[in-house]
Amino acid sequence: MPVYPKLLCILKYNIVKISARNIGLGMFALLLGMAALPSLARKKKVTNPKKPILEETLSANDRKRFDYFFLEAIRQQGAGKYSAAFDLLEHARHINPKAAEVYFYESMYYSMMKEDSIALDCMEKSVALNPENQTYSERLAQYYISNQQFDKAIDAYEQLFAHNHDNTDALRVLAQLYQQQKNFPKLLSTISRLENEEGESEQLTLSKMRVYEMMGDKKAAYNELKTLSDTHPLDMVYKTMLGNWLMQNDRQKEAYKLFTDVLKEEPDNAYAESSLYDYYNAMGQEEQAHQMLDRILMGNNTPVETKIVMIRSFIQDNESHGVDSTQVISLFDKVLDVPKPSSEIAELRAAYMSLKKMPQDTVNAAFRKVLDIAPDNASARLQLVQNLWNDKKYDEVVAMTNQAQAYNPDEMVFYYFGGMAHYMKGDEDATLETFRKGLAQVNEKSSPDLVSDLYMIMGDILNKKGLEKESFAAYDSCLQWKDDNAAALNNYAYYMSLNGENLHKAEQMSYKTIKAEPKNGTYLDTYAWILFMEERYHEAKIYIDQAIANLDSTQNNNTVIEHAGDIYAMNGLTDEAMKFWKRSYDAGNKSNAIEQKLKQRKYLTPETLEKMTLSTSTERKGVTRNDKRKNGKKK
Repeated sequence: MPVYPKLLCILKYNIVKISARNIGLGMFALLLGMAALPSLARKKKVTNPKKPILEETLSANDRKRFDYFFLEAIRQQGAGKYSAAFDLLEHARHINPKAAEVYFYESMYYSMMKEDSIALDCMEKSVALNPENQTYSERLAQYYISNQQFDKAIDAYEQLFAHNHDNTDALRVLAQLYQQQKNFPKLLSTISRLENEEGESEQLTLSKMRVYEMMGDKKAAYNELKTLSDTHPLDMVYKTMLGNWLMQNDRQKEAYKLFTDVLKEEPDNAYAESSLYDYYNAMGQEEQAHQMLDRILMGNNTPVETKIVMIRSFIQDNESHGVDSTQVISLFDKVLDVPKPSSEIAELRAAYMSLKKMPQDTVNAAFRKVLDIAPDNASARLQLVQNLWNDKKYDEVVAMTNQAQAYNPDEMVFYYFGGMAHYMKGDEDATLETFRKGLAQVNEKSSPDLVSDLYMIMGDILNKKGLEKESFAAYDSCLQWKDDNAAALNNYAYYMSLNGENLHKAEQMSYKTIKAEPKNGTYLDTYAWILFMEERYHEAKIYIDQAIANLDSTQNNNTVIEHAGDIYAMNGLTDEAMKFWKRSYDAGNKSNAIEQKLKQRKYLTPETLEKMTLSTSTERKGVTRNDKRKNGKKK
């Protein structure tokens, strides 16, 4: 039996995460500012030294043969013919066993085949034969890292840098490796080498400061940061950072002076204001802290990002002290009561109210406030749509998604909700129209799952309308986007089986569903019915028994139970078949078909039932009313 259209998925946006606030030193002094991969590190131009000229030991003919096999191997590899490429490389290696390039390319083949030890051996040979080649050496070093052979990786990267001092990427990876091993002296030495090659920089100075911190050398850490601040007296960021460091090390008075000095120079410096707010909180000066908080949040020049950080900090403090949420809401209202309120802050307010499980109407009003400020805010609109959907306010869902189609025309989820709202209202034509609008907006960024579901539901509705050709085309499109859409596979297979055509294809599709969900009673019923239509009655009984055992009690299972009767009847189990038919009939299935099966005590094909209906109709047309009364028949 088919799976009837319903809301198959609800996509939720991650609106806000209230996380710990940290605007102190650590934010600005991430070790080296290094990326996880060397390729993402800041680069100078790196030149790969030419392959050293080695004494030619090959004859002219052997050189020609070697070049042919090697170059052809590269061509085959580029075409994806790896086995052929490897065979050609082996020929080249036999001609010249000292060819580093052959071992290098063979290492890639062995790596692809998961022959790690052989791959490593080939890499090491390629580097040994040509230590000047940066590509070979770096590949070997990376292989060591991937296999957690960090000591060897360090040696390899040290060799890389030794052969080419322009390769500061090697130093950055070395810094990561030394940090991983907590070898702080070597880490400091590596940072110093970076300074020698690239020149001194604020980032490298901060990096050294962080290393001293990890070593527990507070004095050296302070000196590095103090030097940075003194070297850049006009940059208030470093002075504020120094103040934060002093705060973290119980030197509050010195920190306070630095913060106030910065604000004398730059009265609207949000970083210094935030740091001074932290100072007042730490010193228990609540009134001054509240005043500073208001100053930050109401400041016209305060970046929105800073305001959000401060609000989150306030929320955390409020939660830690078990204070009710009225203070937080009051703060939000104050910040938003300005001529040009921030949509980001309004969204944070709505998310907070939702997390605190405030009345749904109040939460919805908060999200509407976001949309008043920024009508193109897709995440806020989606959250509101979901809330309205959960409350079964389908008219409002339709109105809200219609607006979304104007502001966010390529967001499939709004067409989905809008169409499904029409469906829940009983307007299938409007559902189809909405889905078609959405599908016209499909692009490479569209969710395959969502597009697939739109096509599937269209297929269901079109089939219900008797538009079989259009329905099957919709299912085909659905499966092109997601070939394992189990609901679509089930429905397509079932509807295909009803006309008795292409049963083999129907069986294949249905089998996929029971492999994916072997305890889904609906899918098992479909598969059993297709086997029944193929006259494989014994197999059909096996699967209909499983379907009956796995019925979903929340669904109308009359069709499944009737199918069980049909299958049992064709297996010669008439008494059991009658029980199933009677069970389906008593549960509300009053169709002519099941009445006739109960009367005749056998399965009747649709063709037979149609003939019986026509025959009865003909008989009735030839009998007068008096005859009908005489025979005891009712009109």
